[in-house]
Amino acid sequence: MNIIVGITGGIAAYKTATLIRLLVKEGHDVKVVMTPMAKQFITPLTVATLSKNPILVDFFSPENGAWNSHVSLGLWADVMVIAPATANTIAKMTNGVADNLLLTTYLSARCPVLIAPSMDLDMYAHPATQKNLEQLRSVGVRMVEPYEGELASGLVGKGRMAEPEEIASAVSDLLAEKSSNPLNGKRFMLTAGPTYEKMDAVRFIGNYSSGKMGFAIAEELAKRGAKVDLIAGPVQLKVSSRNIVRYNVESAAQMYEKCVEFFPKSDGAIMTAAVADFTPSVKLDYKMKRKGDIELTLKPTADIAAEMGRLKRDNQVLVGFALETNDEETNAHHKLESKNLDFIVLNSLNDKGAGFMHDTNKITIIDRTGEVTPFSLKSKKEVARDIVDYLEKMMER
Repeated sequence: MNIIVGITGGIAAYKTATLIRLLVKEGHDVKVVMTPMAKQFITPLTVATLSKNPILVDFFSPENGAWNSHVSLGLWADVMVIAPATANTIAKMTNGVADNLLLTTYLSARCPVLIAPSMDLDMYAHPATQKNLEQLRSVGVRMVEPYEGELASGLVGKGRMAEPEEIASAVSDLLAEKSSNPLNGKRFMLTAGPTYEKMDAVRFIGNYSSGKMGFAIAEELAKRGAKVDLIAGPVQLKVSSRNIVRYNVESAAQMYEKCVEFFPKSDGAIMTAAVADFTPSVKLDYKMKRKGDIELTLKPTADIAAEMGRLKRDNQVLVGFALETNDEETNAHHKLESKNLDFIVLNSLNDKGAGFMHDTNKITIIDRTGEVTPFSLKSKKEVARDIVDYLEKMMER
């Protein structure tokens, strides 16, 4: 996609270098328009190197007099993002002032526009700035809210530009809204991470799931325009897309309740969580003291995937995961049928670099027709793309 990054004269301009790198890494064609003052905060050479395109600052090139057409730029772009957006530039955007190439490009843009404000806390809180921001929102300009924290002035408050990763994710969300792929506008429920089954006040039964695979799939779905209800067990991971709403749970029973709540509202579900199959029959509210051997009685937890399979409508897609150590394909086929899944993602702990705690995974997808599709060892982000690609093709059938 074609993205214009506008840089204005704010101290946070140094962060924009990382934003540009992230957008280029995602495969976008990035052109940067800087205000004259922005050159005082970050050098055009740095930005040109990262964007792999010449930097545009003036209406005319000082070397050969060539015109930098703001009209052509506005037609070229799929998204325009201005980061940092200073109070001065925001005020000019609101009032249609066109005294530099960045502002004339904004006024010519036919694409979605995203701003990441950056200024001191009193400037951000000032009624004039808030009025300007509200007016920009009313005409469709999107905003990535600034953070609270220490500012360049030494004061502490709201006004710090959002981190580059969050801005890049917001750009992806805008692009997804423009997309015509079959997942755009769909809603998916996704489970991720482990569950912890309480034994006493300090101990639990759990597993080694990191949640990385599930979170990667959630981000990939969101990138393609889907709304995601992410039901996450106890993990430390974060989500960046605004298309993802996260619900934290701890036990299998809590995850079951959330799944029953959200699955009927969904176009489909992907069950990546490593849900405990058993939970202690008795859960103590105090810490059990060491006193020799103990007997721990376990009872089965609710089979969440099977219940989703029972509830599944004809127009819903249900995807399961199978982590196996032996008879892998046989066990996966049985789970596919018994839980009424549309396809199942199999990985084996016998494959080096696959399964829990790794940043990589090696999967095989098996569908209802009996088709078996193996994949090589890849990063979990790449595996997420393969899974969502398969999901897209299934939904197009």
